[in-house]
Amino acid sequence: MTNRYETVFILTPVLSDDQTKEAVKKFKDLLTAGNGKVRHEESWGMRKLAYPIQKKSTGFYHLIEFECEPALVAKLETEYRRDERVIRFLTTRMDKHHAAFAERRRNKKKENVESSNA
Repeated sequence: MTNRYETVFILTPVLSDDQTKEAVKKFKDLLTAGNGKVRHEESWGMRKLAYPIQKKSTGFYHLIEFECEPALVAKLETEYRRDERVIRFLTTRMDKHHAAFAERRRNKKKENVESSNA
């Protein structure tokens, strides 16, 4: 049985743009290789951290929404822990309300972009 998940991870700020994209691709490839399905992703860019982590005050935030078996989440989180580029991560299982909220938020964001382009 597949569940829907949302994961946010923070990459170290010393990475170049290409290194950041490569790290994100690595995690997405891990999901698709394990028969997971990436539903949505967002790059939130460089953000200030609430408190210093590993003597760093900023990091690259990235969100991935996906569907997979629960065992694949454990593999993904193990990979986060092994990768020195990841300074923090959080994966949550989305219930139907969470999924509906995420969908509405995306649609609202899309409408705002379209109305500002008009």
